[in-house]
Amino acid sequence: MRTISWPLLVLAIIFSTAGPAAAQQPATASPASPPIAAAPTIDQSLELKGAFGPEISPDGQHVVYELTRTNWEDNSFERDLWMVDTATGEGHQLTASKKSSSNPKWSPDGKWIAFLSDRPGQISGTPEGKKQIYVMAADGGEARQLTKVETGVNIFDWSADSKRMAFTADDPETKAMKDRKEKYGEYEVVHADYSMAHLWTLEIPSGESASLPEPKRLTEGASFTVGEFTWSPDGTRIAFSGQRDPDLISSETADVYVVTLSGAKVKKIVSTPGPDRNPQWSPDGKQIAFETSAGSKYFFYTNMKIAVVDADGGTPRVLTEAFDEDPGLIGWAADGIYFAAEQKAYAHLFRLDPETKGVEKLSAPDHLAAFSFSFTGDYKRVAFRAALENEYAEIFTSNVAPWQAKKLTTLGGQLKNFKLAKREVISWKSTDGAVIEGVLYQPPDFDPRKKYPLLVVIHGGPTGVDQPIVNADRYYPVERFIAKGALILRPNYRGSAGYGEKFRALNVRNLGVGDYADVISGVDSLIAKGFVDKDRVGSMGWSEGGYISAFITASSDRFKAVSVGAGISDWMTYYVNTDITPFTPQYLHATPWDDPEIYKKTSPITYIAKAKTPTLIQHGENDRRVPIPNGYELRQALEDHGVPVKMVVYKGFGHGITKPKQQRAVMEENEKWFAKYIWNEEPAPAPAPEKK
Repeated sequence: MRTISWPLLVLAIIFSTAGPAAAQQPATASPASPPIAAAPTIDQSLELKGAFGPEISPDGQHVVYELTRTNWEDNSFERDLWMVDTATGEGHQLTASKKSSSNPKWSPDGKWIAFLSDRPGQISGTPEGKKQIYVMAADGGEARQLTKVETGVNIFDWSADSKRMAFTADDPETKAMKDRKEKYGEYEVVHADYSMAHLWTLEIPSGESASLPEPKRLTEGASFTVGEFTWSPDGTRIAFSGQRDPDLISSETADVYVVTLSGAKVKKIVSTPGPDRNPQWSPDGKQIAFETSAGSKYFFYTNMKIAVVDADGGTPRVLTEAFDEDPGLIGWAADGIYFAAEQKAYAHLFRLDPETKGVEKLSAPDHLAAFSFSFTGDYKRVAFRAALENEYAEIFTSNVAPWQAKKLTTLGGQLKNFKLAKREVISWKSTDGAVIEGVLYQPPDFDPRKKYPLLVVIHGGPTGVDQPIVNADRYYPVERFIAKGALILRPNYRGSAGYGEKFRALNVRNLGVGDYADVISGVDSLIAKGFVDKDRVGSMGWSEGGYISAFITASSDRFKAVSVGAGISDWMTYYVNTDITPFTPQYLHATPWDDPEIYKKTSPITYIAKAKTPTLIQHGENDRRVPIPNGYELRQALEDHGVPVKMVVYKGFGHGITKPKQQRAVMEENEKWFAKYIWNEEPAPAPAPEKK
């Protein structure tokens, strides 16, 4: 089976539920059927279960998937594995241990299910909290631990004969590093102190042996770190991507290698400018397909492509020059190469003919967002995660041709007792004439004769994309804003994925400026329709969405409140602090030393003297992607200019706020901020201490 964990699906679908047996899926709603409520509470939103990572069995009869759960006691989001029968829709839980179980993979013979888990190990000396490989019989029973890797397992996969596995793991700390720490204490040499990931294999033990199989190292050294990999069909070789070091700034050095298991001989077979990654073997083992920037200097926003090369090396042949989006390579079957790609506010599954270069869209209908495709061994059936407009994502299965999808889970039932927003894709023209799409959320009782507050929620990226499907609210309590009488606009501003390379390049040397124009023109288009109260407009977003919100704070007095989540305030500050320094020169085509003016033009801080809008700033203390000096710089500038500002720092977190209690805080802070400035509500006073 070949899988991918992102894009989506299309062509002439018939959606059917799994019938009454679907009720045996994980609990979705209270059987008492409580009265319909306007919106979930923040805690209810954080407790919504989601299904991810479906893996279909080689014969297509079962699908294993991950089900999320919220553990308030341990302040964590965790995952369990569930199995569902594709014929009857009957499902049951496979794992229920402490901590998470994830990344399930069927053995090619269909007898075993392997997965990763950070549960307390069965074997003495298992490092605490590190993911190890476990395996269980497909027909049930206890899972058995297969690894005891000091640094934990990153990814793994079965060989075609089901007798071996390969996995990657970071190398443990060297003796030299331990000696250095003993002598000098903790310090880091920037761009030097690396732990490389390398390939290992292990034999699957037969019988009830209590001992762990001894892994065998395949790659080593400091010349590259291993990323994705796949076994050759005959099990004699493994193709993998490897880059200079683990830094994100080194992604452009990723190339494709092949290692022969006999003798562990490594050969680089692809080395082009820019990243080459995600290799997939042809069915006969003679060629390898891979994703490549095809030498593009500005690969952060230009299209990635699928190319093929002889398994022994040679000149790659690009196959998707005519496909105007980023294809996510899944696998190579007898009838073609399968990939996934976003298409505007939706996403789909495609098949590529490696001889003619023709591309066929397989999934349907057009307004479908589907992800995480997994195929049977013969590529005749597929499992995936998907949602149509205004639906919650579920696990589905379908024939590849003709496409006929069947729903296997009923998680949308969790929301049946709430009045949810209606989501609709709309479009407008920006100030330069570019057509921009976005998703408009309306209350279920929307009346175009009334005037509503408008809140703009801006996605990150910039190559993210918003889709008109129902998700559990995180960071921003969108459904609660809707229940309070607001409209929500989620713009797919220039640079967003799904709209082609030219659209993604519209904010090149135009970051913030063009993005702001896309947002404000969207706001103006809705005001012109007569149902938006122009005096009650707010904006919020995280990462790139936080940057655009900071641009709004510094550039406009038309918004009554703004929330900046992990946003950039100054590209110079960002450039010298971030862990992904190539991002800015790729989009601005210069470093700050080469062209300081373009850095000023695109930085919110440049326009701070115009700022009037009350601004909430939220940031992770240890954010390396958008380092926290950006937040402090914006806060101080607003304070110096007398603009109401509040800054909340989430201790111990990086770019994302990943634990439920702190996500609760993020959502409550946003809810209170907009309640004050959009609805003129003052926070309730703190309760007085009880008299003794």
